[in-house]
Amino acid sequence: MRAMASLSDQLEEVRANAEESLFSPGCAQEMRAGVTAMANVPLPPSSKYRYIAAENMLMENSSGNTRKETLGSLQKLSTALNILEKYGSNLTNPNRPKYWRTVKYNNPVFRTTVDSIQGGRAVLNLYGYTNQQHDGLSFPDDALEPDVEKVASVTLEVMSLRMELDIFIKGAHPHPEFFERLIPSLSLQDDEELSPDAVAFSSNEKSWEKKTPSPLSAPSQPKPPYSPVLSPSSLVPSKQTENCTICGINSVSAYCPTCTQRLCTECDRLYHSHSGRSTHVRIPVTSSKPTKRLSSSLSTWQCSYCTTVNTMQQVLCETCDRPRLSSAAPSLQEEPSQPSTISEWQCKSCTVVNAGSSILCVVCERPRLATRPPVAPSRPTPSSTGLMDSQWGCQFCTYVNHTPSPVCEMCCLSRSEPAPSLSKVLPLSPVKDVTPLSTTPKVTPTEDPDMKRQRLMREDGLKLIQLIREGEKKGVSPEEVYTSMCVSGNSNVTPYDWLKTELPHVLDEICVMAASYQQELNAQSTLSNCSGGNEGRDGQKNNAVPLSRAEAKRAWLAAGGNNEKAVRQALRDRRAKVKELGAVGFNDVACCEEALRQSGGEVRGALVLLQRPSLEPFHQRMWSDEPEPPIDINHTDKQRVCRRLLAVYGLPSWGRCELALSLLQDPAAPYTLEDVVQAVRESHDREFIRRVLNKECPICLSVFPHSKMQSLTSCQCSVCCGCFKQHFTIAVRDKHIRDMVCPVCTEPDINDPEHLNSYFSTLDIQLRDCLELDVYELFHKKLTEQALIKDPKFLWCSHCSYGFIYDGDQLKVTCTQCRKSFCAQCKKPWEPQHMGLSCEQFQQWKRENDPEYQRQGLAGYLRDNGITCPNCRFQYALARGGCMHFSCSQCRYQFCSGCNNPFHTTCAVNQCTVTGLHAHHPRDCLFYLRDWEPARLQALLQKKGVNYNTDTAPGAQMGVCGVIEQKDEGPRPTDSACGAQTQPGQAGLCEKHYREYLVSLINGYSIDPAPLFSPEELLVACRRYNVEVMQGEGEDDRTYYTRLLKKLMDDVPLGDKVPRKK
Repeated sequence: MRAMASLSDQLEEVRANAEESLFSPGCAQEMRAGVTAMANVPLPPSSKYRYIAAENMLMENSSGNTRKETLGSLQKLSTALNILEKYGSNLTNPNRPKYWRTVKYNNPVFRTTVDSIQGGRAVLNLYGYTNQQHDGLSFPDDALEPDVEKVASVTLEVMSLRMELDIFIKGAHPHPEFFERLIPSLSLQDDEELSPDAVAFSSNEKSWEKKTPSPLSAPSQPKPPYSPVLSPSSLVPSKQTENCTICGINSVSAYCPTCTQRLCTECDRLYHSHSGRSTHVRIPVTSSKPTKRLSSSLSTWQCSYCTTVNTMQQVLCETCDRPRLSSAAPSLQEEPSQPSTISEWQCKSCTVVNAGSSILCVVCERPRLATRPPVAPSRPTPSSTGLMDSQWGCQFCTYVNHTPSPVCEMCCLSRSEPAPSLSKVLPLSPVKDVTPLSTTPKVTPTEDPDMKRQRLMREDGLKLIQLIREGEKKGVSPEEVYTSMCVSGNSNVTPYDWLKTELPHVLDEICVMAASYQQELNAQSTLSNCSGGNEGRDGQKNNAVPLSRAEAKRAWLAAGGNNEKAVRQALRDRRAKVKELGAVGFNDVACCEEALRQSGGEVRGALVLLQRPSLEPFHQRMWSDEPEPPIDINHTDKQRVCRRLLAVYGLPSWGRCELALSLLQDPAAPYTLEDVVQAVRESHDREFIRRVLNKECPICLSVFPHSKMQSLTSCQCSVCCGCFKQHFTIAVRDKHIRDMVCPVCTEPDINDPEHLNSYFSTLDIQLRDCLELDVYELFHKKLTEQALIKDPKFLWCSHCSYGFIYDGDQLKVTCTQCRKSFCAQCKKPWEPQHMGLSCEQFQQWKRENDPEYQRQGLAGYLRDNGITCPNCRFQYALARGGCMHFSCSQCRYQFCSGCNNPFHTTCAVNQCTVTGLHAHHPRDCLFYLRDWEPARLQALLQKKGVNYNTDTAPGAQMGVCGVIEQKDEGPRPTDSACGAQTQPGQAGLCEKHYREYLVSLINGYSIDPAPLFSPEELLVACRRYNVEVMQGEGEDDRTYYTRLLKKLMDDVPLGDKVPRKK
């Protein structure tokens, strides 16, 4: 028990260190070492793993009757744990992936690994993926971040279990009894099978404490099942394998706990020569058995896949090209293995299994797709190996290094071959006995001259590098540092001080030497010219321009500090640059030399200085306050005009400029320059440009260019700017807001509210720059009133037709314009008797007590139930007789006075084939019922038990109908009495208005007129409302019409906008 407690404390310490390295940024080697230490703690899975159910996962995911089959199933579990480890690592990483919150079931990697084992989703639940969805798992919506500490703990256990499985599958686990007691088939040999009645040990049985000694192993003393401390020897697997895990030939001489490899001497040297594994600590392994000698059976090996016998030098099978250590061919009953391309791949050269993400082999560093090498490299002898490790020469600078560092001490470049490992020198492979060569010790001289040269070269190089780095900080180039060191010699003055104090004098000396050298050349040239009789030729060369310090410095650096060479180099450079400037048109040598001196020897700067006088007139014209002179299209220089068009108007090409110039010079087409330029920008087609420049206004019939025309967004019509402004000015001042449409085609349809809002929003932008300020403000005022009409609190005064917003809750409303009162609900003029009564009670009181109302009879009834605009709710005390098309004088909304449906020219009904102004009326609209005889309408009311008047009211005018209606008399509609003759039994009304009265009762009581339809009327109504009228076979007419009537009344409802007041 004391040992168990010590191991538990040790496990907690190892777990804490590993978790800290997992969820905090650090070295991957430290994290791997922590996981390895946790995996090697000698505790069973039930005591080692706190979060995951390790024993259940091992037992539930193991299958097979033999050890080989069981190991194959555990390999599948190891692959799934590797994927789960990546899920946990992504969650603990500060830079998590974009879609870290969800795990999709349709992911092929997830489906073939995690989802194919038992307990995989349970581990994801521990990570935090607890929200079950139809297509995967996800974090809860309220979880903004994962629990990093818990995820790190679970991930550590997943990594430890996977590492234990890998060690066990390779046969290097120090305590295989932990797995064999859980899975009985693991304790069998490869040629044995598990009996059907075999079961696993229970958790109470400590079968791992009893270990049956193998007949091949040497007898050993019994050991306690648990070790109190983790010594280095305890990390070495207790179950030794015979040969190296990489080459499979030589015996094991070392064990690496970090990478869990059992290697021979040569494989250990090659494998740990990699820079990423050079710090691994290996533990020497001494075998208690005698070393196996190579027998005849070891000279060949048989492929387990195709049973071909190969020689020992062949790494891959000669027939099937499979590695030497690959497993046998899977049977048809076995489950297909996981594709190696998902998680790992096997090198064809050294047969090492590498991770799927690696490109090169971790041992031989050959690419993944590389074939096996033609000739296997020979093993170096110990003497040559030791000599190679002692010293090596750099292939770049030839410096001989005496340290095993992979980087040269002189040039800091990597060596071509890998550096030897710094680990402890392990004994040689016991397979081949190599007799060491006897060597006599050599007397090493005090200091070899070659070594001294190497040392001095290294010291000078390091000193120069240090000086260059310091010079870069101070703004001094490496060339200046090196040249100053060469010139100053071994003086104690630093290169930076020398450059600051002495270099200006050196440069001045170079300039003086160059000037004297030029004078000598000029003198010799003058003597030769005088002797030849050319005294005045090249007199301009006598006054040579001196060098600048920048030119002298550039030549001094190129000459390596030699002043005489610098003078000759500077003069050669100047002559070459003068020749280069002369090639571009500047032939004055003195001006070119002066420009080079001022620009410090830069050709580009000298060119700028030489071009400045030529650009001076342009600069003066550009910066002057005088206006730019207009372009003269009749100028003789055509190219000058085209250049100005390009510069001023920015035309896209030279051809467009010539096209614009030809159009401007055409005498038959007097175009302006701006119109032509704008048309040429749009197209290069001459005929198209002529059409653009000759647009005819449909109102004034004048010709204008396209830029002088304006159009609305609702149509394709274009009018000139003058007609456009005049039309909308008159419409804003004298007409309604709904009259502000296209003057040519009267588009758009103002009755569409959605179209109306978008139309006025774009029209506002066009009128802003077109109308005068007072007209534009009036337009905005009318537009605001149009928007206020749609407010449910907006009321129209019944006395003066003034509209305003009313926020009160009283029925009595006082107009702010005329100061008169009216009812807010029924819109009737206010009377004292209305106080305390509802509108219906007040109308009943007037019918019973008001003599004037009684005298009007049904004419007053029709007036009180007049026309109300469905758009702005303005009421008209008019009858509905006559034409059913009504246009509101307030908002210009056009609707049917019988059913309130809108009149429009663009119909929204798909099956409608009517063109022009029309409306769609329901079957109970006055539009259809006004053609019925009064007796038929009375019969419909009697059928529903509705009373109606037939007698004339007392005091009413006899023989003449007094209903007020709108008549088109004169330029504007007027309201006047009907004046038609009345008939007996029609309540003192004419037949037209009596029918209107009876239809108002039918609409008030929502009576359907369909039961009184004749067969012809029924068929017409069914066709009008798209009701199927096909008569069935053998169906009589009565049944057919009854079915049609029922279908019409069920499928086509009554009008929803018909006034339903009684």
